[in-house]
Amino acid sequence: MARRTKAEAQATRHALIDAAEQLFDTRGVSRTSLNDIAVGAGTTRGAIYWHFKDKADLFNAMMERATAHLDDMAQQTPHAEGAPDMQGYVDGMVQVLRRIADDDALSRVLRIATYRIEYVEELGAVQARHLQVHRQWLAHNRLALERAFAASPHPAQVPPDMAALGLQVLIEGLLHSWLLDPGAFDLVQAGRSTITTYLCGLGIELTPRPVPD
Repeated sequence: MARRTKAEAQATRHALIDAAEQLFDTRGVSRTSLNDIAVGAGTTRGAIYWHFKDKADLFNAMMERATAHLDDMAQQTPHAEGAPDMQGYVDGMVQVLRRIADDDALSRVLRIATYRIEYVEELGAVQARHLQVHRQWLAHNRLALERAFAASPHPAQVPPDMAALGLQVLIEGLLHSWLLDPGAFDLVQAGRSTITTYLCGLGIELTPRPVPD
């Protein structure tokens, strides 16, 4: 009985996140109330507070559910010693972009986080999470580029932190443009081309591998 109750609780939690995801996408986050979400999930407002502290907590749960599987794909820590495999690093970032392009639910959540949200007071925890993820990516890219510069015979005369910021701006800008108009270009092809061009411009040598079909 306890096992079924736990399963039912999980089902309710997922139903609430599903409803929030759909409503946030069509109405925007600020224009969607917790009552709207409860009605959309076929449950009560009290059920929301059983699972989530507030709207920000629910939003962050939605983001974590959608993006959790990207961590292993993207956050491959550069080797502690020696030159990192920068072609593998590029392939990892392209793999993330491919997953985004192929997964409608994931791209919808990222579109919500990019274009359907205002960082008003009640969503302070959402802004804090976004900033934390942004800084983690920046630090991760800085470490990879720092090691790549050290191993390159002709590195560009650019501080690693500025090079990492440029890479992050490139990827975020590319993704934001695609989320705004997915039919405008192929995210995977554009991602591979622009990231490779940027890194080569920094004097980082890459060894191209066969592109998977």
